[in-house]
Amino acid sequence: MRRRRGPQDLDRVLGAPALFATAYGDVGSSIYYALGVTAVFALGLTPLVFVIAGIFFAATATTYAEGTVRYPEAGGSSSFARHAFNEVASFAAGWAQMLNYVVTISISAFFIPHYLSVFWEPLKTSPWDIVGGALVVVLLVSLNFVGIRESTRVNVILAVVDFGTQLLLVLLGLALIFRPRIPIDNVHLGVAPNWGDFLLAIPIGMIAYTGMETISNLAQETRDPQRSVPRAYKAVAIAVFSIYLTLPAIALMALPVENVNGTYETRLGLPPDQHGFANDPVLGVVSNLGLHGAALSGMRVYVGLLAATILLIAANAGVIGSSRVTYAMSSYRQLPHVFSRLHRRFKTPWLSLIFFSGLLPILTLTPGRIDFLGTMYSFGAMLSFAIANASLIALRYRFPKAELLVKGKPNFRWRGVDWPLFSIVGLLGTAAAWIVVNVQEPLTRWVGLSWLAVGFTVFVAYRRRFVHIPLRATVRAPAHIVGPSLTVEYRSIVVPVIRSAGTEEALVAAARLAAERNAVIEIVAVVEVPLELPLDAPLDEAEAAADRTLDDAEALLDRYGVRAVGRRLRARAAGPEIVAEAARRNAEILIVGSERNGRASGHPFPRNVEYILKHAPCRTMVAATPLSVSRNGHRGRQAVPA
Repeated sequence: MRRRRGPQDLDRVLGAPALFATAYGDVGSSIYYALGVTAVFALGLTPLVFVIAGIFFAATATTYAEGTVRYPEAGGSSSFARHAFNEVASFAAGWAQMLNYVVTISISAFFIPHYLSVFWEPLKTSPWDIVGGALVVVLLVSLNFVGIRESTRVNVILAVVDFGTQLLLVLLGLALIFRPRIPIDNVHLGVAPNWGDFLLAIPIGMIAYTGMETISNLAQETRDPQRSVPRAYKAVAIAVFSIYLTLPAIALMALPVENVNGTYETRLGLPPDQHGFANDPVLGVVSNLGLHGAALSGMRVYVGLLAATILLIAANAGVIGSSRVTYAMSSYRQLPHVFSRLHRRFKTPWLSLIFFSGLLPILTLTPGRIDFLGTMYSFGAMLSFAIANASLIALRYRFPKAELLVKGKPNFRWRGVDWPLFSIVGLLGTAAAWIVVNVQEPLTRWVGLSWLAVGFTVFVAYRRRFVHIPLRATVRAPAHIVGPSLTVEYRSIVVPVIRSAGTEEALVAAARLAAERNAVIEIVAVVEVPLELPLDAPLDEAEAAADRTLDDAEALLDRYGVRAVGRRLRARAAGPEIVAEAARRNAEILIVGSERNGRASGHPFPRNVEYILKHAPCRTMVAATPLSVSRNGHRGRQAVPA
């Protein structure tokens, strides 16, 4: 009996709810440290700072939604820059992303001991918080070394619980301590904060929106990216913005700005040795909501455990993200290929995990300065976001007549180009924020610029001295060759599917390869859109048929115990879209099913098989029934590589 996949099977086929939950797990977790980091600089204007940062976030999220659907591949801003400019710009965005992931791991790990201090008080102070954070990093790297990662279903549950908890805190604050005059009295324009600190607080406030790249990196594992990706970005923006519009105001009612010996301060931004809550701001809010006795103790333990758990998952997402970025950059010859090489036993990128996910995060958290971690994240994030926005503007200019499944709004038309207003606003805001961080924070400036200098030195030396590739050229690295028999190690396999015996042969061949190499199989069903219809025209019957085909293919692969990701795509013709998807996925082999000699009628695949064999960007295999056909003319009853 064919097994039907229900909506609960989110780990197999990611839709908008799973994308939202995973992204909210990253973005929503930042409230547990962003409140304190931002209040250090913004004081009574902290709520306003989060609103301004939220506007830039919404504009940039719209950029990511359009760009991700246009190029549904891992890499985010790095991928956009590759298509809009060249590999130099792509490397700059990717290297900035890497800095973001390093800091995300570090700052999440650093705050975990502070929230666990509800069980042991010394975890709030140095050196125990640093030691605890380092142990968290070591634990996560060790787990990922053997191939363990979080479940999407766990992300869904925690996202719901986390959002509910934050909403509960807002409601408790409104009921117990709401005083509309306090937010007004907290503000002392030009004094607390001064204008320089206020401007600096805006890019630091963007740390609240950690995880922008998460949805983009998961686009490859989404069945229907043209619908799910924009919906997920919109849902995350609304949910996060609603929390950051309300919870900071409640926090500053609980811990208002006070004049202490001529200095304005809020305990929300003070370190623990000054009886402040900069290192565990949400616990500070809970402690000052007016709760007492068992209610206060229970709420502190609950929030402490929840925060530590979500921050642990956010740190683990950073570990996974850094390895994904390393693999993508290595695949395009931006970093030495050794960083993406897999461990022979565990099939994980061990060197990348040790260096980028372990050593560097521990080094950045060692000083124990949350203001430095916040500004370093802003340095990398603002640069990456600015490149993403600039890339979409360039893509609109270079390809003004391109058909887009998702087109962000608002736009204005000038000289035949629909210029994206949202990307322009996002570019101006993020670029200005990056400049402010560099001007006002000398330590961050020199560390950040040194990070870029080291990265570009490696990039230039590797391309010119070792692989002899022009700096701006896009070149893919070949698949790994391992072992005494020089067996090809396929980590990414793409199989186009239709209803045919040839497709079943292709799936069986892919399952055998995947089982041997612990690979991921991407099964692709292409819905062909007639020329007389717009590319985003509703085709419910065709999409439903494609979904049934994907369900059947996944059920077949389940029996072989291999991991599969179903993708439903739209295109004018199946062949070019399959080739493009293999390129986006950086597939190491494309397995195509076909009837005898590829001449069967009644489905789109046979007329496209020659195109696929001719233009495929990777090794290709044709699985046919009853004969197999390869591009060099060999025939047989088994699949033959082309």
